[in-house]
Amino acid sequence: MTAIGEGRYPRLSGLESRIGYTFENISLLVRAMTHSSYGDGQRVTPDNERLEFLGDRVLGLMTADALFHHSKDAEGTLARQLNALVRKETCAQVARQISLGDAILVSSAEDRQGGREKTSILGDACEALIAAIYLDGGYKNAKKFFDKFWQPILAEVVQKSAKDPKTELQERAMAVGQNLPKYEIIERSGPDHRPLFVIEVTVDGIGNARGTGKSKRDAERFAALHLLEGWPS
Repeated sequence: MTAIGEGRYPRLSGLESRIGYTFENISLLVRAMTHSSYGDGQRVTPDNERLEFLGDRVLGLMTADALFHHSKDAEGTLARQLNALVRKETCAQVARQISLGDAILVSSAEDRQGGREKTSILGDACEALIAAIYLDGGYKNAKKFFDKFWQPILAEVVQKSAKDPKTELQERAMAVGQNLPKYEIIERSGPDHRPLFVIEVTVDGIGNARGTGKSKRDAERFAALHLLEGWPS
């Protein structure tokens, strides 16, 4: 436990042990945990918004790097996997795992309104924490934090993406009582040795989407992916 956790900021007690990192510059941790509402206009510690901005970018880099080395999927699928891993809800999921809400400094009014459990506040604080670790201990230590708490989520996201999108689309259509997806060639262009297909897929009662590929199979897969992305929740 650091001196700052024992004294002025008791809410930070135990956080370093939960995240597996000890700060050299503890003021970075304090700042990462300081919500803009804290102090009711009287605080002198900067809030965590600038750190959240940096942490978002550091998280994006670490996630892209991990996906590049652990996923064999195409660029479009990698992009969707990355978006799932860096979104605010995922950051809040990690924040809850390490009880980050207990350490966040918020105003008394925000506290009464349940601010410590709000997804937006938790997600922002988690990104700010990543930036604080990065600034204090470098990329290597930030990556250790990422590997400890994001890798299990990453493995799950990659596994879910492994299912063929045409199969998944068919299963979803059947689950809501609709007919099987219908695929139609909209356009074929390019020379015979290097064709390009545009295919549209339609699920009655849901909608349609188009995909482009160098083969009919690829175009159908991309069309199915695009329709899955827009599937009503």
